[in-house]
Amino acid sequence: MTVDRGPIYVQDGAVWTSAGVSSGFDLTLALIEEDHGFSLARDVAQDLVMFLRRPGGQAQFSRYLLHQAGDGPICQLQSWLAENLTQPLSVTQLAERVAMSPRNFTRVFTRATGVTPARYVEEVRLNAARQRLEQTTLGIEQIAADTGFGSGLNLRRVFERNLHLTPTEYRQRFCARHLS
Repeated sequence: MTVDRGPIYVQDGAVWTSAGVSSGFDLTLALIEEDHGFSLARDVAQDLVMFLRRPGGQAQFSRYLLHQAGDGPICQLQSWLAENLTQPLSVTQLAERVAMSPRNFTRVFTRATGVTPARYVEEVRLNAARQRLEQTTLGIEQIAADTGFGSGLNLRRVFERNLHLTPTEYRQRFCARHLS
């Protein structure tokens, strides 16, 4: 038997082995990808807040980072927000939508969701952009316009700040391999 100390997991014929607990997750994702395809493996990786192929050094992320309020006007606003990403979404405009002062709205929203309104809007837009990068061949400028970022440069800045990846790098890692 030869021990290869470098890889996080190895395959030798029908035998697979991993270096430890964390690399066991990487091995599991590799097995899922081999048996069921890239899309399912990517979905499982995202649900587990893991990279499909761990590159190291980047922030982890999940499509479930959104902080959903239980019910009432904040929950209704969150639903509206997801459908109106290209609208101006300042605190003042959001507060008006739920008939609150900006100060009270910020307090109520932050208590209900755990994040500020501005952070929440950025997360919703970021998740919408991620989904488009994964599932479409739309250009970066179009995705930025469709998700309320306004420009590819703004989208890139938000991606790099939050995910430590550019939109193009994200697409290369998580896009379904056979998009037409």
